[in-house]
Amino acid sequence: MTTSSKRPYLARALWEWCSDNGLTPLMQVQVEGTEARVPMEFVKDGQIVLNVSATATRNLTMNNVEIQFNARFNGISREISVPWSAVMGLYARETGEGMLFPDEEPDLEAAPLLSPSPDSNAAEPAAEPQKQRKPTLTVVK
Repeated sequence: MTTSSKRPYLARALWEWCSDNGLTPLMQVQVEGTEARVPMEFVKDGQIVLNVSATATRNLTMNNVEIQFNARFNGISREISVPWSAVMGLYARETGEGMLFPDEEPDLEAAPLLSPSPDSNAAEPAAEPQKQRKPTLTVVK
């Protein structure tokens, strides 16, 4: 069974939570190696942080494929399009609360539901799950 990505659903929920609480939702985007359409002059170290609040954007849409909107950068209106796979995280500017998304979502079919406890007397040791990198947040100003 193939499931859709959780990323757009979680990001939309975080965006709504920020908006309902009067906070500014910021979206961290990996631009290098993705199909993100953003103003390249504001990209630093291959990333950009975008203000995706209702007051900073026009025609904001967040479907399950991408996030699109128009925004002004130095007074010039630009059309922004970011695939969800390029979104690294979404958080509130004022508090830093939010979520970073893993580089790749794990394959749920391949992941075991249960593994033997370390105390079990199994004949063979249980295979260790693959270690995932811990997400980190870099604030780019």
